[in-house]
Amino acid sequence: MERKQFLKQGIVGLGSIVGLSKVMLACASGQDDVVDETEVTDSSYTNESSTSDSCELSPSETEGPYPIKTPADLVRENIVSDRSGVALLITLTVVDQSADCAPLADVLVDIWHCDKDGYYSEYKGSGYVSTQVDNTSKHFLRGRQTTDSNGQVSFISIYPGWYQSRAPHIHVEVLNSSEQTIRVTQIAFPKDICDTVYATSGYHGSADTLNASDNVFSDSLDGNLADSISGNTTDGYTLLKTIVV
Repeated sequence: MERKQFLKQGIVGLGSIVGLSKVMLACASGQDDVVDETEVTDSSYTNESSTSDSCELSPSETEGPYPIKTPADLVRENIVSDRSGVALLITLTVVDQSADCAPLADVLVDIWHCDKDGYYSEYKGSGYVSTQVDNTSKHFLRGRQTTDSNGQVSFISIYPGWYQSRAPHIHVEVLNSSEQTIRVTQIAFPKDICDTVYATSGYHGSADTLNASDNVFSDSLDGNLADSISGNTTDGYTLLKTIVV
């Protein structure tokens, strides 16, 4: 199995970050798929509003206080770096509203999010607690990809944590080939899957802010929520989201 094929299929079986590395090595070397025979219980979520025929623009949201400083230097699919957490495969599809929501190829997609403790790379501070952690020289959980002919990009990451006053989220920016911004948005997560992930070792329990109370999502939640999330805390999760620009 080729690495690109592995990413585009949205396979859930990522495992822990160590397990993910084994899968990627097997894929890169042409070995058969790695199969974990351990019985696990999958959980899944589908955003019913995303299955309608409407093609509304994705909510336009703030970049937030921690945007990528040099995104052109972070062209990569695996954005985990030295972080740990429950594995997450993120597959985004960018479509063009002005062209009947046809897939939009050859545009840039930047994503960034916090680690399991609520900290962002490239900045000092933030986080689950008020401790000032200096991550200015690190670049974890940030990346850029160019959409393929199907308008898709994929990133290997971890399930983000949370920090005070914000619900769990991922930042997304879509840009044209000249690096001019087309749309900035954010992706929200369903509470039940967040609670399952945050009950595992290393995370900090349920987030202190619900989606409905979040100052970004409160007026646009249906458009912000992931289209679907499936998987489990052992093998990891797959997130799918269509971004309409």
